[in-house]
Amino acid sequence: MILRKLLFGGAAVETPLANTGLLILRVYTGLILASQHGINKVPPSEKFVQGVSEIGFPIPELFAWAAGCAEFLGGILLAIGLFTRPAALIILITMATAVFGRHALDPFSDKELALSYGFIALNFILVGSGRYGIDNIIQPRRKIKENH
Repeated sequence: MILRKLLFGGAAVETPLANTGLLILRVYTGLILASQHGINKVPPSEKFVQGVSEIGFPIPELFAWAAGCAEFLGGILLAIGLFTRPAALIILITMATAVFGRHALDPFSDKELALSYGFIALNFILVGSGRYGIDNIIQPRRKIKENH
């Protein structure tokens, strides 16, 4: 039960408008991350593997694949709202690595995109997919009773 809640749960968002906002942000972010960033890294190019190596990862080919899959598969999972919280966690870790590893010495403008994806991922770690995601079909949220 706890594992199911961790995988498919999240904070209750009650209004249809708020859930529609989550849906739009989740689908847009996931599709752009997968189609504009992740797909270009699967399979990882030699240049990308070299960049991962320069960060200091011991098996750069493995970690390059992990980063590419995190962006591509994580983006797809985020877009459809399946395993939203774990996918968002993996995306957040990947973006943190980009910000504090690859772009550590770069100007803010080079970190901005990874930071944006990271903060959006953090949002979905906390909230989950919202009502309009596959996670909600697997683990329906209970309605919160309002005290009148």
